Amino acid sequence: MHQPPSQTSSGKSRAGMVFRVTSGNFLEQFDFFLFGFYATQIASAFFPAGNEFASLMMTFAVFGAGFLMRPLGAVLLGAYIDDVGRRRGLIVTLAIMASGTLLIVLVPSYATIGLWAPALVLLGRLLQGFSAGAEMGGVSVYLAEMATPGRKGFYASWQSASQQVAIVVAAALGYGLNQWLAPAELSAWGWRIPFAVGCLIIPFIFLLRRSLEETAEFSTRKHRPTMKEVFATLLGNASVVILGMLMVAMTTTAFYMITVYAPTFGRSVLQLSTSDALIVTLLVGVSNFFWLPIGGALSDRLGRKPLLLAMSLLTLLTAYPALSFLAQAPTFAHMLEVLLWFSFLYGIYNGAMIPALTEMMPVEVRVAGFSLAYSLATAIFGGFTPAVSTWLIHLTGDKAAPAYWMIFAALCAFTATLVLYRRLATQSLATA
Repeated sequence: MHQPPSQTSSGKSRAGMVFRVTSGNFLEQFDFFLFGFYATQIASAFFPAGNEFASLMMTFAVFGAGFLMRPLGAVLLGAYIDDVGRRRGLIVTLAIMASGTLLIVLVPSYATIGLWAPALVLLGRLLQGFSAGAEMGGVSVYLAEMATPGRKGFYASWQSASQQVAIVVAAALGYGLNQWLAPAELSAWGWRIPFAVGCLIIPFIFLLRRSLEETAEFSTRKHRPTMKEVFATLLGNASVVILGMLMVAMTTTAFYMITVYAPTFGRSVLQLSTSDALIVTLLVGVSNFFWLPIGGALSDRLGRKPLLLAMSLLTLLTAYPALSFLAQAPTFAHMLEVLLWFSFLYGIYNGAMIPALTEMMPVEVRVAGFSLAYSLATAIFGGFTPAVSTWLIHLTGDKAAPAYWMIFAALCAFTATLVLYRRLATQSLATA
């Protein structure tokens, strides 16, 4: 019988709880990054076409299709977690995610089984997307509910920070394979090795998740909403969910731009070496890991709103000049400088955004509401960032064109933040 953690849990036990609950986030982002980084090899194996652009677009479309399942997973699995508890729900999301990962690893190539190959890869991505729809929300809410008073932002930021560890490990594995294998070997079978490594750590993550304790806040809650009540509450708070989605747009677009899409951008657009693109991505992951907890801690001290507005405004003003500078002089150093700047903007913004979103959702559907807002943003903005960026460059001939997508996301986030906090202020005055 798992007992709820006490509010006086030691720092060591809380650190262990953070590690155990974020382990599933590691696996999710590890696989998502690999799919984006090895897009060229996956395109060749499963989506052969007459030209490289069409093949790559089909691969990124399947990558994005997984994100379309996130809103469905957010509502169904999010409601399940709000009903049965954070611990049991997060074990279920991990099981579904692991199934999708195993399927992608084991699918033979198009040359071997024909159209079954892309169909099974798509199914694997849909399973991953369905589970991820509630994974982030469940982990974020768990961290916010276990946080000590006045440190919710710092604790919640470790949800995103765990993903950066996945980026670093995946990039390091990719760099090692690039050094050890010939290009032909890497294209034929070597790209599957990192995915297989992800599968090997699944049993370990299951053990970690099984040892989780339920949060005290959930355990003391007397009413657990039914699925019908969850739908009704979400519908009644539709404007909050939509505004939350727009606020998340900045986070999800920036993250997939500087991690998942960055290696392909470096190789295919800037014509840098694979090793250079991987090293930059690895260092960006380290930078993200550094800035995210700082953003969370600063939001605890300065407030969420000032950081959200400042970082989205800076993105509006600097995204195109920064990418234009890189496109005109594409070197390893310049790519690193630009992506580290974007990493700073993303890290501080997201460190404040995660706790802000948990605070804005009705407590009885906190996981479902958070997950739905986050999943909609990821499906519309982040998941299709590689495909939209590839299309914008192809359409305009401007290598800095992905900045237009970042600017649009930042504008959405800036506007949504103003509206949400104005509404909160109005509601506070009305209840005073």
